[in-house]
Amino acid sequence: MKIIPVILAGGVGSRLWPLSREFFAKQCLPLVDKEYSLLQQTILRTLSLEVADPIVVCNEDHRFLIAQQLQSIGVKKSSIILEPKGRNTAPAIALAALETVRSQSDDALMLVLPADHVIRDLAAFEATIKQAVELAKDDALVTFGVQPMRPETGYGYIRSGENFAVAEFVEKPSLEKAQAYLDSGEYLWNSGMFLFRAKAFLGELAAHRDDIYQAVNHAYQQRSEDLDFVRIDAELFSQCPEESIDFAVMEPTKKAKVVPYVGDWSDIGAWDALYDYADKDADNNVLLGDVMAEGASNCFIRSESRLVAAVGVSDLVIVETADAVLVMDKNNSQNVKKIVKRIKTEGRQEHMYHTTVHRPWGSYQTVDVGERHQVKRIMVKPGEKLSVQMHHHRAEHWVVVSGMAKVQNGEQEILLVENESTYIPIGVIHSLENPDETLLELVEIQSGNYLGEDDIVRFSDKYGR
Repeated sequence: MKIIPVILAGGVGSRLWPLSREFFAKQCLPLVDKEYSLLQQTILRTLSLEVADPIVVCNEDHRFLIAQQLQSIGVKKSSIILEPKGRNTAPAIALAALETVRSQSDDALMLVLPADHVIRDLAAFEATIKQAVELAKDDALVTFGVQPMRPETGYGYIRSGENFAVAEFVEKPSLEKAQAYLDSGEYLWNSGMFLFRAKAFLGELAAHRDDIYQAVNHAYQQRSEDLDFVRIDAELFSQCPEESIDFAVMEPTKKAKVVPYVGDWSDIGAWDALYDYADKDADNNVLLGDVMAEGASNCFIRSESRLVAAVGVSDLVIVETADAVLVMDKNNSQNVKKIVKRIKTEGRQEHMYHTTVHRPWGSYQTVDVGERHQVKRIMVKPGEKLSVQMHHHRAEHWVVVSGMAKVQNGEQEILLVENESTYIPIGVIHSLENPDETLLELVEIQSGNYLGEDDIVRFSDKYGR
C-alpha cells in the first residue's frame, strides 16, 4: 500500500526574520543544507518509503515558489492545495484528506509532515513510519512522539501508555515540569507528524468537530483547478473554525496511538534552535557565509551579501541580509516577532520581501530606491513571459544586459539584444518575454510618483495571476 506524503507548508516563520519573509518563508529556505530547502528535504526523506505523488498545502503567496522547488527535485506530479486563509492544522489536513479521497481512495494512508522539520537519521525515521503503518491499517490515528533529549519548554508533550496508547496530551510545560517529564521516561515531544487513513481521519473529524468537517467539505466541493494548483473557495473556507488537529481530533478520539521516534529532530522554530542543531567550530560558533570572528564564542553569525566581522562577543545571533541586519542575544530568540510586528506597524516592507523577489518567470532584485525612482535587475528564464500589463503611475526604461528580449511596447513588437534599450511611457500596454534558450538579464529603471508593486493592471497572464 502506497503512502501519500501530505506536506503542511503554510506559515511564515517570523521568528527567523530577517531570513524568513512573508513572500519567502522559512520552509523554502536552505537553512541546514547548502542545496535543499526545508520543504525539499521533507519530500526527499520520504522517497525511501513506497510513496505516491505528494499533496502540499500552502498559501497563495508561496504557490509558484513551492511548485518550482518541487520540480527542481524531480517531483513532476503533485497536488498543491491553496489555502485561502490559514485556519490551523485541522482544516488544512481535512483539505488534504478530501483531495486524497478524490485522487486516490479513502483507504489511502496519509503521512502528514510539517515542511519545516529537520531529520537526519533517515533509517530511524523510516523504521518509525513502517511501525506506524501497521497501526494505521487498523484505522488508528497515529502521531509520532520524539524521545526528549532535554527539558524543553517550547514543545507540547504526549504521555504514552501500553501498546502505543496515548494516555495524555500536555501543553507546553514549565521548566520544572519539563524536567519531571524527562525524568519519568513516560513523555514524548509532540512532533506534529501523523499517519492515518483518509477515511479514518475524516470520520473522527466529523464525529468530534462536525462544524469543521462540514465547512471544509463545502469549500472543497467548490474548488477549482488552476495550472498545478487546487484553489479552495475563499468565502466558504473563511467560515471554517480555526483549530489544531490535536484539539479537534487527536485529544477527543479513542483511536489515537503514539509511536516513539528515537533519533535527531528539530522544528527549527527560531534562531536558537537553528544554533543548537548546527555544527559548531572550536569556539562553539556557527559561522555561515562571509564571516570573520575574533575572540567570539557561542555565536550564530550568518552573512548573505557582505562581510560580517565579530570581535570579542558571545551568545549573539547576527544575521545579515541585503536590506536588514539582526543582532540579538541568543536567549531572546522568541522576541524577534516583536520586531516584525513593529516593521508591519510602521508600514515598512522588510517583513514581506527580500531585495531579490522570486516570480514564476524568474526573479528581480531591487538595486536602488529613491523618492521618484527605482532600479531593478530582472532575470527572465528561457521561454518565460511576464504578464501583458500597464502602469498608471510610472514609466519604465529597459536595458538588456545579456540575452534576448521580445518586447511588446504599445503597438510595437521589438527584439532587443545586449546593450539595446526601450522606453515605456506611463499608461502604455507592454510585456516582456525571453524567446531564447539562455537567461535574459536586463536593468529596469522606474520613474514616477508611485512605484508600488500593486500599480499593475494585467490584461493577460500565463500564470493565472
